[in-house]
Amino acid sequence: MRYFPLGDTAVVVEFDTIIGSSSHEKVRLLSLYLDQHPFAGMIEYIPAFTTVTVFYDPFVLRYAEARAELKRAVSQAAHIVVEQKARTVEIPVCYGGKFGPDLEDVASHNGLTVEEVVHIHSGGEYLVYMIGFAPGFPYLGGMSERIAAPRRSSPRLSIPAGTVGIAGMQTGVYPIETPGGWQLIGRTPVPLFRPDMNPPTLLMAGDMIRFRPITQDEYENWEGDVVCVSE
Repeated sequence: MRYFPLGDTAVVVEFDTIIGSSSHEKVRLLSLYLDQHPFAGMIEYIPAFTTVTVFYDPFVLRYAEARAELKRAVSQAAHIVVEQKARTVEIPVCYGGKFGPDLEDVASHNGLTVEEVVHIHSGGEYLVYMIGFAPGFPYLGGMSERIAAPRRSSPRLSIPAGTVGIAGMQTGVYPIETPGGWQLIGRTPVPLFRPDMNPPTLLMAGDMIRFRPITQDEYENWEGDVVCVSE
């Protein structure tokens, strides 16, 4: 573990240099502690794969003081007992066709059929390590290497909100319309970014995700939210 400044208004605590469940749990515990016990001068914190960055008001405390506060928080967070289990969120996805134009390429790249890719992708359970890149975009762990595929050589200028993609060993869901270079395999009718709600994102770090295949007719007539949220 190490601490270092980020500019003159933030401290970064790095739990590890390797992404994994151990460092993720430490990030999660520190985030929970800071939610409940923000120290004087703290503005906000940003959890990532293996780090938590804490921004502070330099008119209230100096870097050394902010670093000391964060060290104390890390020490206290280690003793938190989390009784509530992580949520499992089931998200419907219509794979292939106009919603997943790269599904056949992903299948061909891995020597699989389209049906096998869908089965493998929807058969996994994925941990949300962090939210970033775009509002509500989940960085997920747990995808099978059997369906890994490289990014596109030429990124698309516009990808519709809800599109599910693969890039390398990662899979994710575009929460808003945005450019991107991932391989597109499907789309969900459920919005991940909901600015009129609190919180404004459907998913959060620590959640578990399952994808459930649906038909195009189900997609176009979808009126619900997530299929299932268990706590």
